[in-house]
Amino acid sequence: MTEIPVALTVILSVGTAAAVALALLLARSAREAKRLRQRSATAEKDLQDALRQQAALAGRAQATEAEVRHLAAARAPDLTAALAHPNVPVRGLLDPNFQGTELDRALTAVLEQVSNAVTKERLRVDGAAQASMRGATTTIQALLYQLQTRLQTMQERYDDPFVAEDLLAADFLNEQALRRIQSTAIVCGAWPGLTRQNSHLGDIVVGAMSRLSGYERVQVTNQLRDPVGVVARAVEPGAVVLTELLANALHYSHPELPVAVTIQQGNRGASVIIDDAGVGMHAEEMERAQRMMSGQETTLLTELGDPPKTGFAAVGQLARQYGFTASVEPSPYGGVRAIVHIPGDPLLTLLDEEEQPMSPMAPVPRSNASAAPPVPSTLPGHAVPQRPPQSEPAAGTAASAYAQAGQDAAQQGAPSDEDLPRRRRRRPAPDATLGAAPGAGQVPAEEAPQSQSTGRHAQPPQAPQQPQASPEQSAERWAAFQRGTNSGRAAVDEGTEAGGANPASAAPSPHHGFAVADDHYADPRSAEGNPQE
Repeated sequence: MTEIPVALTVILSVGTAAAVALALLLARSAREAKRLRQRSATAEKDLQDALRQQAALAGRAQATEAEVRHLAAARAPDLTAALAHPNVPVRGLLDPNFQGTELDRALTAVLEQVSNAVTKERLRVDGAAQASMRGATTTIQALLYQLQTRLQTMQERYDDPFVAEDLLAADFLNEQALRRIQSTAIVCGAWPGLTRQNSHLGDIVVGAMSRLSGYERVQVTNQLRDPVGVVARAVEPGAVVLTELLANALHYSHPELPVAVTIQQGNRGASVIIDDAGVGMHAEEMERAQRMMSGQETTLLTELGDPPKTGFAAVGQLARQYGFTASVEPSPYGGVRAIVHIPGDPLLTLLDEEEQPMSPMAPVPRSNASAAPPVPSTLPGHAVPQRPPQSEPAAGTAASAYAQAGQDAAQQGAPSDEDLPRRRRRRPAPDATLGAAPGAGQVPAEEAPQSQSTGRHAQPPQAPQQPQASPEQSAERWAAFQRGTNSGRAAVDEGTEAGGANPASAAPSPHHGFAVADDHYADPRSAEGNPQE
């Protein structure tokens, strides 16, 4: 009886222990299961976050790739176009979310490097092109100056009026070609290619007019109080500047409209104001012209158009080198007003009117106009200053016949009243064998200005009527005249060869309006080595 309870107690104890252990295991398993469920939920959440991050990274990578493609396909070409044409806009980022990010800064750095590389390459290529153009234009310019000298010599050599007319036309065409070559050379960095003596500002304006077709439309008003002149080194640059601005005024206005030019004197220099009533300029064109004429920006050949328009660029180049100030603004006549200011220090000087008078073709200053009575002239506003009478060349000399023949050819070959400014020679006394002719002898001092200003329309005093000669006498007289002319030419040629002097330089005369001009024609070798002023 006693053994059964002991066994039962043992069994119960073992069962109780097993139950306790099982309960503990179940509780532990429940906790582990709960932990596993929590970890599973966390892992699921992390997986979802990872998937979302992966999708975001993939989208960012695609956006970055799209930005790089946009940079190569759109932004870089826009930048290169904007470097040549400032009005072309450069597109920005495709995705504004990248604004201010590392990607934005990196792409901006790439654009800056592209801009620097393109700019340097354009400058290098344009510099090489300008060097080639400079060498070619200076050579052509020197040849055209030589042709100009040759044409002047031929004008003085041949007596035929038709030949003289053709030579004057060829000389004017040569001047047109020379002007275009000269402006192109200046834009390419060459010097003007010509030096002159100190010259009156009015003479420079007239000289600039005479280089252009349609110069008869230019009406000049001289309001200078003093005999203002331009120093030698700035004479030709000033003439080029005025020529280009006058060319624009004549080209962009109606052929029947005048172009008004006013020469004014200020406290700190002199100004030349050019007004036209042409088509005018837009605000954008006016701003671009101001930038080019200031000379502060580098002008490339590719920016001048096709065909290149070198006028404003040449003006800006000379303004920067010599100290001029050039600007444009709307004209009160509806066109464009161009103003060229020449500072008094160091580009202006006062000239002695007795030692160096103004050209007869130059506009009369305001002081002279108020002091002297008006003198008839073929050109409005043009008069000749009074000069002391000079004795005429001796009658019957070869030089007299040579000068008379050249003058007659120039007068008979003139196409119209409004022709180019020409040389004026004094009429020599006639040969005794030819008999007295109209205009023989000395010209009175009071008649000299009128005869010079009216040109070929001035009528010399009539000589007494001579008895009519027979045909044989006339033939003998003209044969004697021809022999004298030929001997005079031969004497001049022999004297030139013996003295080694140039016929053109032996008797200097104004060319196209410059009354006091000592022309030194350009040589391609010296032009290349001439330093820029």
